[in-house]
Amino acid sequence: MKAVLLAAGYATRLYPLTKNTPKPLLPVGGRAIVAHILEKICEVDEVDGVFIVTNDRFYHHFVHWLEEHPQERPVQVLNDGTSSNETRLGALGDLQLTLDHFAVDEDIMVLAGDNLFDFSLADFVTFFRDKQADCITAHVLSDRRRLQTSGIITVDAEQRVLTFDEKPDEPRSNLAVPPFYLYRQETLPLLRQYLRAGENPDAPGHFIPWLIERRPVYAYIFAGERYDIGTPESYAEAQAIFGGPDESS
Repeated sequence: MKAVLLAAGYATRLYPLTKNTPKPLLPVGGRAIVAHILEKICEVDEVDGVFIVTNDRFYHHFVHWLEEHPQERPVQVLNDGTSSNETRLGALGDLQLTLDHFAVDEDIMVLAGDNLFDFSLADFVTFFRDKQADCITAHVLSDRRRLQTSGIITVDAEQRVLTFDEKPDEPRSNLAVPPFYLYRQETLPLLRQYLRAGENPDAPGHFIPWLIERRPVYAYIFAGERYDIGTPESYAEAQAIFGGPDESS
């Protein structure tokens, strides 16, 4: 299994913090956001390589950070060639670029590079193996406003995904979907089909409602929290929870 970390956004809502620093390299709790995520990935024995896809503006930032912070698993950085928010490929476009560039032909784990979380990716992979199907994650939210800014799913008794609504005004459930996914090897050609059909390449969640019409997808419902660092307020919240900003590892 390979892990793909999506880190090609420009994080304009966090300016000026991210004007010259990629969001995944912002420090939280003494370490870069990406360091927390890589630590979680390394708990999964099946993952034998990690690809970080970023843009031309921040490519060398990630290369330099990895030189200064060697990782337990091999990590490679891919430059998607874009240089502005207006020319970005979108998360799904970047995912396809990564699969093509590294000729990936196995199961993949896909994670956003700006979300912190406290559940076990190893447990997520165990669920994935048990279901023998593509899997997403979900957690219960009680705040209606947060539900209205998330992908929302309904599931059956077996946790198969029945519906997926992106940022609904009237949420059908309290199950919110963060950007953590596991896709089977045989699903990868469907991503190319999705993109060639002209479907939305932007957020990674856009693929899910299209996919559930074609094959079973199950939701791993985790306890605990995840922290989507997208605004100065959410970054400050993460700082308060995880500790000080100075990076030490």
